[in-house]
Order: sequence, then C-alpha cells, then structure tokens
Amino acid sequence: MKLGVVTLFPELFAPFFTTSFVGRAVTDGVLAVHLEALREHGLGVHRAVDDTPYGGGSGMVMRPDCVVQAMESAEAALARLPGGPARPHRVLLTPQGRVFDQKVARRLSERSALVLVCGRYEGFDERVRSFVDLEISLGDFVLAGGEVAAMAVVEATARLVPGVLGNQESARVESFSASNRGLLEFPQFTRPLEYRGLSVPEVLRGGNHAQIDAWRAEQALARTRLRRPDLAEALDQTGTVDTSKRGRPR
Repeated sequence: MKLGVVTLFPELFAPFFTTSFVGRAVTDGVLAVHLEALREHGLGVHRAVDDTPYGGGSGMVMRPDCVVQAMESAEAALARLPGGPARPHRVLLTPQGRVFDQKVARRLSERSALVLVCGRYEGFDERVRSFVDLEISLGDFVLAGGEVAAMAVVEATARLVPGVLGNQESARVESFSASNRGLLEFPQFTRPLEYRGLSVPEVLRGGNHAQIDAWRAEQALARTRLRRPDLAEALDQTGTVDTSKRGRPR
C-alpha cells in the first residue's frame, strides 16, 4: 500500500512510521510512505496556508489552493514510488466526516494508495471537499488538528493489509470483525492461573475446543449487550452488525 499524508507538521509522523508494526511494514516495503509538508505550498514570505473567513468570524481557514496543490503533489510523489502509478483515495480528516469504524478501515485497507489530509486552524475552505473522496471523523469531539486522527486511521487500516501483522489471524477474530459477527471480542486470559483471587475460567483450561468456541461466542454476545447495546440490537434485528449508517452524512 502507498500512503501519503498532507500535514503542516510532518515531524510528528517520524517516530510513528518507525515504531512497532507500522515501522516494520515500512522497513519491509509493505507500506510505502510519503509525507507532504503543507507549508511548502504556502504563499508569501511566511508560506501562509490560511486566511481570514469571508463573512467574518473568529480564527483562520485553510485555503483551497494550498491544500489541493499539496494533495496533488503528494499523489505525484506516490506515483514515483515503486509499484507504479495508482490513483490514491483522498481522505479528509474532519469532525464533520463519517465516523471511522472497522468497516471503513477494512475498505481503506483494500485500496492500493491513500492520501490523508490533516487540517488545522478553524478547518478547511468548503471547496476543498470537492476534491476528496471521503471525509472521516474519529468521533463527536474536536482536535487541534488532523495528525492524531490520521495516525489512528493508518494504524487501524495498515494492520489489515496482508503482510503487515506477523500473525494475520489476530486481525481476523477481534472486536468488530466479520468473523466475530461485528461484536466486541470475548474475554482473554493468560498466566498466572490465579491472580489476587481472580481465576482463569475452567472451560479455557480443559482443551475442549468446541466448548471453548461456544463459551467465547456466548461471552462476546453478553459483553456486547452490556457495553454496546446498539451493536447487539443490530445483530438481533438483522443477524449481522452493520455500522455503516452510524456516521454523519457528508
């Protein structure tokens, strides 16, 4: 997968792309990354990428010409990376976007190239939205910029790309996965057998895999009913958990 990030602060991503499984994927060539410094596309002596909003109001708004030029430059850079040209899927990180979830992560992981665009200040000029394919939000809260959100999207998406995780099975059966019917993951235990009066359930010690699978399915459903009744209700109604309608419309 080719991955471009448009940001005012490319230095924030340096440790992220050299750490843990993301760093290994970059080293192994499974992920090819380009960081596009938005300031390089700014105007004037100070390389300004923002301006005052028409109609008045507080704060500054990111200019469409600077942002779109940065996206196009990131795409050109990705095309020069090994693997040949590919039209990247442009993703805008914004509180007004569709709420990010495992289904979106799965769909993005199937793309050959992505460009993530991180905002700052009071947001983007509205015209920027005409040049992207998808808008994503981490939830109903506001961050100072899109960098943290971009890292979350990269980590959730990259781990689903074949070859990124050492054991791909760990991404197959987990919370929100299709193999787990979209439910929360069942409880997990490891050594010690007992800790401060808390013991590993007997069923997990016996080695009967049919009983273990049944117990895990039961626990996943019970835990989801308790912690995420919205997901459990969707399963009761349709037989599957579909979170695609939870996001806000564009």
